[in-house]
Amino acid sequence: MEYPIIQSNNTIPEYKIEQEVPDVRFIEANTQAIGLDELRNEHLIPVFIKDNQPTISQAEFIQSTKEVIEELSGKRTENLGIRVSHPIKGRIFEARHKKASELLEHEKTIYYERMAFSFDLPTIEETIDGKQMHLSVVGVKAYNHDNLNTHSNSLQHFKLGIGFKVKVCTNLCLFTDGTALDLRARNLEDLQNQIFQLVQQYDPSIHLKEIKKFQDYSITEQQFATLIGKARMYQHLPKYMKKEIPPFIISDSQISLVTRAYYHDPNFPKNEDGSIDLWNLFNLFTGAVKSSYIDSYLDRGLNAFEFVEGMKKELSGNAGQNWFIPLN
Repeated sequence: MEYPIIQSNNTIPEYKIEQEVPDVRFIEANTQAIGLDELRNEHLIPVFIKDNQPTISQAEFIQSTKEVIEELSGKRTENLGIRVSHPIKGRIFEARHKKASELLEHEKTIYYERMAFSFDLPTIEETIDGKQMHLSVVGVKAYNHDNLNTHSNSLQHFKLGIGFKVKVCTNLCLFTDGTALDLRARNLEDLQNQIFQLVQQYDPSIHLKEIKKFQDYSITEQQFATLIGKARMYQHLPKYMKKEIPPFIISDSQISLVTRAYYHDPNFPKNEDGSIDLWNLFNLFTGAVKSSYIDSYLDRGLNAFEFVEGMKKELSGNAGQNWFIPLN
């Protein structure tokens, strides 16, 4: 299938203040909120060392994604939130001999190595188990994934996920067909077309159908306990054993968050007998992965979906024995 070329004039139009919601906590790692104007107007843009040409800026990535989503949906996006981490600080030439404490504001320079943004299409909504959800888009740009020691024709790396955000807790429910963990582009036009292709292949109705099925399956307290124990074991398994097991990249500290939430989360509780359905379990995982660093956030969010989806298939008899939980 051929996709139309989306032309860009590389300009970033001004946006009204009410469109930005800098304190949106779609990720809870060590990040800070920032506005699009500040990101666009006050931050440096890294360049490729070999020819001193600029990379695609984080602001351009945000704006290009919004343009594609709004063009395809015919809807206005809302609730733009941007979070950044890992600051790269500098100073202008004239202030090179000053102490850091003596620097004036106009003498400081900065950009952030990692950036994540989120915005919503609030007109596309659904409810699962009484929890309202709306379509949401999350993107990640981490310069540490690029090789800036080369020339501007090199591929630049981006991540993008389209899914449903649970309003009560901002958990992001990703779907395999709506997530790209390594979009590669050489220029802004190329990036826009990569985004266009991803959006075109994503079907929100199929996504909702799959995650709604999670409510039909549950695991016992004993199975949950085994799952938690083996999740901690996974990182230490020999390589030959990992090859036979579905990938599991959620960290030990996040497994601890899942365990605590199993007992205390008011939105996705276990049942009185200790059992928990896969919808609630899935949200315990997606809640925990919000503590990830920006550059691993989408990876772990997608892994949570694929892991629980695998459990659902095995509980329904469509796959073999699950290493993480005994099925009988």
